Amino acid sequence: MHRDKIYLVGFVSAGKTTLARALGARLGWPSEDVDERLEALERRTIAEIFASDGEAYFRSVEREVLRGLLAPRHVVVATGAGTFVDPDNRASINHDGASVWLDVPYEVLVERLPAASRRPLAPTRVEMERLYQARRRAYQDAHLRLDASKAPVGELVERVLDWLGF
Repeated sequence: MHRDKIYLVGFVSAGKTTLARALGARLGWPSEDVDERLEALERRTIAEIFASDGEAYFRSVEREVLRGLLAPRHVVVATGAGTFVDPDNRASINHDGASVWLDVPYEVLVERLPAASRRPLAPTRVEMERLYQARRRAYQDAHLRLDASKAPVGELVERVLDWLGF
């Protein structure tokens, strides 16, 4: 496991982007967000991409964005909620850096989501819970599991840095 790059994985609203920015600031490393890069590349939102081109197209662009993030070192990457689920992406991430799963109970995630929030793969709460349970299996392959449900961001930063030996 390489310690010069950190990948944050987890479900929607787990706090990946927030923690990536905080870790990056603390380490003096840039932080990158796969979803933000993907939307910038496509010049449209994730929901628009799913609606017009479907999941297969979205995942192909997501893989392309991830490949573009493999070369740089000393960076913190917030992945999309489904990025780590793809076996090839998961293998690339785990080979390239330290993967950290932000584990948050489903009930807490639902509280964090806006009431009107609609996700392309889980437009209902029942479908979202199914997706959550299915993705947990993949997230368990991360190098580190962090309970990110209650701890403040600063504490999570310290836990990751301690684990990495920084």
